[in-house]
Amino acid sequence: MWQDKLKEVIYILEHSDVNEIEVRFWGKTYRVVKSASASPAVQNQATVITKEGFDEKSVPVLHVEDKTEDTGTLSTIKGENINSPMPGTFYRASSPEDEPFIKEGDHVEKGDTLCIIEAMKIMNEIEAEINGTIEKVLVDNGSSVEYDQPLFVLNPK
Repeated sequence: MWQDKLKEVIYILEHSDVNEIEVRFWGKTYRVVKSASASPAVQNQATVITKEGFDEKSVPVLHVEDKTEDTGTLSTIKGENINSPMPGTFYRASSPEDEPFIKEGDHVEKGDTLCIIEAMKIMNEIEAEINGTIEKVLVDNGSSVEYDQPLFVLNPK
């Protein structure tokens, strides 16, 4: 799903006067640059993305930087962070009496509800965007979360 959004960003960039766009998906920052005039150090790390309809002269350069913070406790856990799409209050279940939507070790499918974030008295269900196993729940039930704060570690499968 994020690949399709990234293709849209590339398409918008190619058909505009903007030279550079930076977007975030799943805690990673993607920088798309129209001209490939990057320094040699950046070119070694860059991946060239091609899309049907682009000629070789206008192929954008995609630079991927992982800006998620590694803490000592997370260094042994493998997987991708699932970050909060908004600030609010984090809930693991739909009510205090109900079981949590997911627990550590649970396998989730794309579209499964992972948690609820309450923002401005609106309950927003956060769904899995990929299949995988929940390796770690990083936030306590009822805690306040910030935008882009890691909520879970998901091992894609």
